[in-house]
Amino acid sequence: MTYRRRTSRRVTSTDIIDIGGMTVTVIRKPIRNMYLRVQPPNGDIRVTAPTRISTEAIETFVSTRKTWIRAQQRKIQRMQRDTMRLVGGATGEEHPESQSQHLNDQAGRQPSVSEQDSSGIGSRDTGNRNIGSRDSVTVWTADVQRRARQSLEWQLPALLDHWTRVIGRSPTRITFRIMRSRWGSCTPATGQIRLNLQLGLMEPRFLEYVLVHEMTHLWAGGHGPRFQQLMDRFLPGWRDLRCELNRYAVL
Repeated sequence: MTYRRRTSRRVTSTDIIDIGGMTVTVIRKPIRNMYLRVQPPNGDIRVTAPTRISTEAIETFVSTRKTWIRAQQRKIQRMQRDTMRLVGGATGEEHPESQSQHLNDQAGRQPSVSEQDSSGIGSRDTGNRNIGSRDSVTVWTADVQRRARQSLEWQLPALLDHWTRVIGRSPTRITFRIMRSRWGSCTPATGQIRLNLQLGLMEPRFLEYVLVHEMTHLWAGGHGPRFQQLMDRFLPGWRDLRCELNRYAVL
């Protein structure tokens, strides 16, 4: 059975299809290539496909990647369990990665950075505030928020003092938020940095990495060669830290 609804001008249609016992959301757009993503927090399967491609071609594309899809769903479940253990079962908002495959690139990609009107480190917003069956509003109690905020306020002065001297620029303002898909973000034009409140409940090295990442955006927007060169200079082990951080779910 297929359910179809018309959406925006850029999206021709959205179908929900059963493929080999898997529920798949198919979004058709005026694009050339086909993409397969397994999205947190529930391991939802989404295909973005060219407008004129047949349903049969989409079914074949998904069916031949069933093993990969199941592996990514298990990985997302492990990430959620690891994160809940890390914060003692209390907290809440965005997820660091959406697993994906491309029709012309069979290797799985792990986009850990999402760019819109500002530079940010995190993931695509899934529009779902649940971690498993727990709602983020329930998880982020007033006590947990207070504890996370106090931790950030205690750590940041020394970090800012050190990294302002190393990087050569400083933010005009830093705010803490329960973020839905990012660990942090920066608006270079204003110098404002936003940090995910969850960092206050995690190992200090993750806060340091995200802070350096966002402060580097004060020199270089985006995540191209210049940004990477600066990160290599400021924090040589940043890639390893990024990989470690991306093991955890943003609550």
